[in-house]
Amino acid sequence: MRRTDKLKAGKFAVDADLVRRLIASQFPAFAGLEPRGIAEDGWDNWTFRLGDDLKVRLPSAEGYAGQPAKESRWLPVLAPQLPMRVPAPVALGAPQHGYPWQWTIYEWIDDEPVRRETVPDLVTFAADLAGFLKALHGLDASGGPPPGAHNFFRGGDVIEVYGEEARRSLAQVAGRIDLAGALSVLDTAEQARFSGRPCWLHGDVAVGNLLVRDGRLSSVIDFGSAAVGDPACDLVIAWLFFDGESRRTFREAMTVDEGCWARARAWALWKAALVLASGAPTHPQEFSPAEVIAAVVREHRTAGD
Repeated sequence: MRRTDKLKAGKFAVDADLVRRLIASQFPAFAGLEPRGIAEDGWDNWTFRLGDDLKVRLPSAEGYAGQPAKESRWLPVLAPQLPMRVPAPVALGAPQHGYPWQWTIYEWIDDEPVRRETVPDLVTFAADLAGFLKALHGLDASGGPPPGAHNFFRGGDVIEVYGEEARRSLAQVAGRIDLAGALSVLDTAEQARFSGRPCWLHGDVAVGNLLVRDGRLSSVIDFGSAAVGDPACDLVIAWLFFDGESRRTFREAMTVDEGCWARARAWALWKAALVLASGAPTHPQEFSPAEVIAAVVREHRTAGD
């Protein structure tokens, strides 16, 4: 996300000078490394390269303030059990110099961000991502954090938490979408409540959090929305980035039941409707919110035939 978009949205302003002062005060061993911003930053955090081998991530708003401690606690547990590389925390920083929250130093993963031109075989990419998610969802979830405010309830009940907001957003864009079909997506998800075993989930499987090497998925980053709950929210990328054969491959490889897929459609619909109604910025490599809604509704109608 562009820095200007984040500042317009009221994010806490962080620059390289503040990062430099935090590093010098708390981790003097790294004080000789120069922090510099990166071209493709996220929404929840400010990210800076620190030398060649490290990066610094600082929450951009209070709602993300619990992420550094959670990732520092759980990523060392999850990482050895996963088939692809994930961020390795190096140090957990404290509030200082006017910055109000904890922050983290990680190892830098020197792979490429996902773009359509960097993924020549989208079907293989879909299968690789499904393999990673199935491994994550299958890990021992004992003691892991349940969905809550720390991850915006990803892994919780999408209708209970976001159903009303989804319907309000859909009403605001009613003239631009198939409203009846969209509302039917929500109704179907409401009848398909999660009753399985809560599992580890990433919580924000999106293009900006996936890296590739030689055209293949190599790394999954940003576990700030991780929790233990319903894995349906991890499937939303099926409509954000995949289509046709790649979407079918992803669904088949995930081997989830119809109820889980119906809840995933509701997650995708909620987010797309909210973004479409608000005009919030979107990732340029993902389908537009209107396209996501159309694809979700079209698939839902086909499933009901």
